[in-house]
Amino acid sequence: MVNITYDACKISSPAGSIIYTDDSGTQTIYQNGDIAWTLAGTALVFIMIPGLGYFYSGLLRRKNALSMIYMSVMTIAVVSFQWFFWGYSLAFSETGSAYIGNLKYFGMKGVAAAPSIGSARIPALVFAVYQLMFAAITPMLALGAVSERGRLGPCIAFVFIWSTLVYDPIACWTWNSNGWSFVLGGLDFAGGSPVHISSGSAALAISIYLGKRRGYGTERLAYKPHNTSYVILGTVLLWFGWFGFNGGSALSANLRAAMACVVTNLAASVGGLTWMLWDYRIERKWSAVGFCSGAIAGLVAITPGSGFVGAPAAVLFGVMAGTICNFATQLKFVFGYDDTLDIFASHAVGGVVGNVLTGLFAQASVAGFDGITIIPGGWLDHHYIQLGYQLADSVAALSYSFVMTTIILWLMHFIPFLRMRGSEDAEIVGLDEYDMGEFAYDYVGLEQEIGHDIETKMSEGMTTGGREPHHEHHHNVDENSLEKGLGSPA
Repeated sequence: MVNITYDACKISSPAGSIIYTDDSGTQTIYQNGDIAWTLAGTALVFIMIPGLGYFYSGLLRRKNALSMIYMSVMTIAVVSFQWFFWGYSLAFSETGSAYIGNLKYFGMKGVAAAPSIGSARIPALVFAVYQLMFAAITPMLALGAVSERGRLGPCIAFVFIWSTLVYDPIACWTWNSNGWSFVLGGLDFAGGSPVHISSGSAALAISIYLGKRRGYGTERLAYKPHNTSYVILGTVLLWFGWFGFNGGSALSANLRAAMACVVTNLAASVGGLTWMLWDYRIERKWSAVGFCSGAIAGLVAITPGSGFVGAPAAVLFGVMAGTICNFATQLKFVFGYDDTLDIFASHAVGGVVGNVLTGLFAQASVAGFDGITIIPGGWLDHHYIQLGYQLADSVAALSYSFVMTTIILWLMHFIPFLRMRGSEDAEIVGLDEYDMGEFAYDYVGLEQEIGHDIETKMSEGMTTGGREPHHEHHHNVDENSLEKGLGSPA
């Protein structure tokens, strides 16, 4: 039985506190405000996951729009079970190794009112449900690489396996007090490595495994995002939820959480403007998709440093993320892989940018805003080895996720009903019809969708399904053909 009392009268502790007494008689006092803020952060991060589904959906063609929204809620469900089953224990058991936890909390046994491994200011149960949302959004980030050519059924098994073999170990070595990166001194406030680098490199592995989409490199894939309103809606939900993602990672309602919210908003704003301006130099258009992509890049980059850097540094985070991630979208053309939604460029590259900048601009004074955290800081505090720690963590997460994801995909490949690659017929018809038998828009004619009469009209600035147009234009399209509504063949 959990021994909990509530002190509402400020007798022996601050008013409105919860007092937990363990079996040895030791008391721990929790403030209701800290618990409330962390639970609010849980809800904020939750809404990011369907927001990501809408963001991805808007960037695709109509015939694949529903599949991404579906996968966002499917991922929540699968990871929620996996986290209950053994995910939380593998990531955060106190008796685990430097690389992965054990099954101490199998089936969430014993996860209740004791102080959490993340912070003694909140109970383990609150910490567990908060961290669940991080575990749920990470595979969904990677699953964007499945879009337009993967099979939806095997994704269910992939999410469970990937969360167990990739996310949980990286989360363990980053945030568990026994983890090798944590012990080494790596700084990752809210998930630069466990969330963004791991999902971005996994997306690269998925893209390479699945191969190129039908018509890759031709006008057939030169389509604009089918619903820019969805892209903006998804960005708004992600931006909104990121206050809980970064601010909530303080695991307490304090000044450090407030600073995390400030730098999060600032980096997103600057990142969006920077990416949009880089795009404007090519197309002379103010791109909403470009702004949204840059905002996401800024949010990704500030994630590891949000509890360690001040507002001036956040401006640089946004500029660097909006610039480097923008140009990183060209890597798929250089190396010839088909990353449909530029996940590697935005999340893996953005996560590395954030980790490196955290090593440079982390400040002990900012980390101490919560009254308990003590760090040596980064280069600003003359702690130069911190950059080495950040690079080691980044390389480890990038390489481990890529290699392990590739192994998982090929093992699944030899089990026929678990193969991730879809058929050519599925590509032609679309995953919504082929795998789901449902549509995002029932009023859109299927014959129009298959023919791509609308979506493959070529004009300057149209993309190949990602967030950034190729910087070299090879096609000259007859304007009369465009006026007649003629597109490329399916």
